[in-house]
Amino acid sequence: MGSAIVDVLAETEDEVVAGLGLVKGTMALIDLGTAESLYEAMAPAVEVSGGSAANTVAGVASFGGRAGFIGRVRDDQLGQVFAHDLRAAGVHFTTPAAVAGPATGRCLILVSPDGERTMNTYLGAAACLEPGDVDGSSLAASRLVYLEGYLWDPPQAKEALRRTVAVARAAGTRVAFTLSDPFCVERHRDEFLAFVESGVDVLFANDVELTSLFEVDDLDQALRLVAGHCSVAAITRGAQGSVVVAGDQVKAVEAHPVDRVVDTTGAGDLYAAGFLFGLARDADLEVCAGLGGLAAAEVITHLGARPLVPLRRLAGQAGLLDRASI
Repeated sequence: MGSAIVDVLAETEDEVVAGLGLVKGTMALIDLGTAESLYEAMAPAVEVSGGSAANTVAGVASFGGRAGFIGRVRDDQLGQVFAHDLRAAGVHFTTPAAVAGPATGRCLILVSPDGERTMNTYLGAAACLEPGDVDGSSLAASRLVYLEGYLWDPPQAKEALRRTVAVARAAGTRVAFTLSDPFCVERHRDEFLAFVESGVDVLFANDVELTSLFEVDDLDQALRLVAGHCSVAAITRGAQGSVVVAGDQVKAVEAHPVDRVVDTTGAGDLYAAGFLFGLARDADLEVCAGLGGLAAAEVITHLGARPLVPLRRLAGQAGLLDRASI
């Protein structure tokens, strides 16, 4: 479950990012007027379907997994593009499009020369997700449900997340949650901690988000603290790979090698895709992290947050499917 967003990506220089008053490498929520002004200031752009959790389920499908998505679009051109792209990727998507209200959400992404992305998101219709959109039958048929922290800002979407956890717990479905962005953590730290403790089994975060969540400077201290809040925590560290925490076990996994980083948009989303794909098939946690690292490595070699090469083929070539007995 997540924000249904169409990404608008343009390569730019750091000076342009600073000149627009943006904070490099972060995500900011903007209104429609700001979105239109920023679009006018951007270099020629590429439009591709995105959205954090939507990218993740598209990645799961690329591995050969079965996945569905719950998210809201408007019955406009961008909404049609989003729905088509997701279904074409092999993802089950049946949330009805809104016939009134805000337009389909979009994220204006400025990609710096080092591949870092600065995201400015107009949530639009995505913010209109509500508890009634929670599909109980799909949750009951699933081994895992994955929720994104970006949805915590709109009040009705927050309630949809909480209802999803309640329905999933009753059905015996494991719950995974991503902190999404450091600014999300700063805005909702106490609520995020309470939410994780209320029923999250698997937590995804990067190192900055995790240390911010626990208000500590040392990652090792944050890793010790997170062990008491959920069954599994998967923490990404960029080029340094990832760390998986499960009880008193801490496993560091190296990053998958990449010749050239083009765009880091979706790296965390695709890491979650590989990890969840492995976890749903009871693979060893180290293998789950390896699958995540491989997916993240593929997506950062090109513009856009969804894989261009079938991830199942890459995982097979890397021997990860054999190790996972998938």
